[in-house]
Amino acid sequence: MSEIKVAGRYAKSLIDLSVENNALAESYNDMVLFEKVVDETPELEAILKNPIVPLDKKIGILNGIFTDKVSKLTLTFFKVVVSKGRSSILFATAKQFVQQYNLIKGIVTADVISATPLSNEAKEEIVATVKRELGAKEVIFNEKVNDKLIGGFILKVGDKQFDASIASSLNKLKKELAH
Repeated sequence: MSEIKVAGRYAKSLIDLSVENNALAESYNDMVLFEKVVDETPELEAILKNPIVPLDKKIGILNGIFTDKVSKLTLTFFKVVVSKGRSSILFATAKQFVQQYNLIKGIVTADVISATPLSNEAKEEIVATVKRELGAKEVIFNEKVNDKLIGGFILKVGDKQFDASIASSLNKLKKELAH
């Protein structure tokens, strides 16, 4: 079974357990923190994925980093996953948890790449459009500036992409003129 499927099942189990314990939002915050820490510390992911590192050492490392930062439920979840020899999927599980949580709560992420920083009005218009078109309750807006776009923007929501950049338009025009 693929890592993403297994991680998805573990994430679903944690969501169910969190709902049972009335701690879904707390678990969400824990998984976001875990993702951030692993992103900023690639050595942690390397340790978790390394089959040579003993399981008790992995549990000790996770305890050392997260004991005062995450809930008891999350720490217990980490211990169970590691003791089952599945520490290599903890990072993927955190990502899957966040995705499933966002789906449950109607939250979508809109990644926008623009040639220059967007005005507040433009941001609000993009958020309103995404909410309207996708029926989202909340939109997490991530903006990056890439001056190679010349002008316009690229919007990515989930697996969909809308390219309204001038660079893209010029490339299309160049291809049409070449034929």
